[in-house]
Amino acid sequence: MVFGLGFELSLILGALALILLVYGSEEVVDRLTGIAEYYGIPDILIAMTVISVGTSLPELAAHTIGSIGILRGTLNYQIGSATVLGANIGSDVVQQTLVVGVVVFFFAWKKGGKFEFTDRFLKKDYSAMIGTTLMTLVLAWDGVLSRLDGLILMGSFFGYIYYLYHTRHERLNHSVEASDSIQRDMVIFTVSFVTILISAHVVLEVTETVVQTTGLGGSIIGVMTLGLAAALPEMFTAIQGIRQKASGISLGTLIGSNITNPLLGIGFGSLLSTYWVPRPLVLWDLPMETFTAGMLLLYLLFVSDRKLGWKGGIYLIGLYVFYVVIRFAFFAAD
Repeated sequence: MVFGLGFELSLILGALALILLVYGSEEVVDRLTGIAEYYGIPDILIAMTVISVGTSLPELAAHTIGSIGILRGTLNYQIGSATVLGANIGSDVVQQTLVVGVVVFFFAWKKGGKFEFTDRFLKKDYSAMIGTTLMTLVLAWDGVLSRLDGLILMGSFFGYIYYLYHTRHERLNHSVEASDSIQRDMVIFTVSFVTILISAHVVLEVTETVVQTTGLGGSIIGVMTLGLAAALPEMFTAIQGIRQKASGISLGTLIGSNITNPLLGIGFGSLLSTYWVPRPLVLWDLPMETFTAGMLLLYLLFVSDRKLGWKGGIYLIGLYVFYVVIRFAFFAAD
């Protein structure tokens, strides 16, 4: 049990740590973007670095703490690997189905029309996201993510950043307010950053306890807890973008997170400690993520003229429900 607590108290502690991990990450991004703007860092660089990485901060924190725990021997190799990989991939599935579905439905309901995706967004950003998922599936198929695999993913991430820089003039800049108190924001940033690291450690310890107690797989716990929780801020950000008539920014941030998650998160973790890959991730999660994204891309490009209405939003939400039901019914154990 975590810190000598009983099973029930461990679950409560894990839930609190999960909340602190997600919202602490949001605070880190907010403070860091304000500080960067105060010192005159160009908006495009803030968007490519702080915001791009920041949207994946819960997953990155989990990977960092998980890999360090695996290296030190304080975290079970298989359970730790399954949990952080499940959280990472689960977050992407949530965003591509549930979050996009909610965004499209909300847009159609609020505006009374159809959500229109730009041609550049679909052919460059969305296609790159599908390619990233497919690359992760291929590398993970043998059941191990080695340091070489991590190097390939990390190298691809830096290639993605290079691509963002060279297409910066085609992209909308993020509106960032400069910090009005550097000292205060530095203190809040530091406290929040330490909080998310501690929270990630607690979440992984609680997950190990749950796996050993219930027999559930670490990957499904990662998918249904950290994966779901980490995707919620992106959903709220995307909806807020629609309210502010900046739907391009809202979905751009979401897709950027889906590219950063596997390339930087899984890549960095694999480079540190290597990962054991549970079969459900390569037999269901990653194929489901790749297939649904690919089918949606084809539908938007060749059938619906890049538009999706409220029925399409409900269909995507239904896909997420289908994904969860099949996951629990056939892939609950690793």
